[in-house]
Amino acid sequence: VQLVESGGGLVQAGDSLRLSCAASGRTFNLAVVGWFRQAPEKERELVATITWAYGITSYADSVKGRFTISFDYAKSTVYLQMSSLKPEDTAVYYCAAHTGTMRYDYWGQGTQVTVSS
Repeated sequence: VQLVESGGGLVQAGDSLRLSCAASGRTFNLAVVGWFRQAPEKERELVATITWAYGITSYADSVKGRFTISFDYAKSTVYLQMSSLKPEDTAVYYCAAHTGTMRYDYWGQGTQVTVSS
């Protein structure tokens, strides 16, 4: 499985941004796709997940109500719609996937999101 993120950039606080994660390969094996982020000198954080088959979502408290994860099955693409962005959302965002093992074995290359105040 290959994952390719896109959509990062530099925005101002309060703006919105949508990240995309295009999956290819043996996607029928996938169980969950998640968006992680990692800021400099901080632990990696799982911000949102979606199940591949049923679209069940979950969110970290830090983004709940501001971020929305969704899935376009026809395009095998997972989106992360980010609204009301804050400077503390600045990080490299990665999408990752697992096949039901709860271990994220597949990772994208990451996309930088920078939110200026």
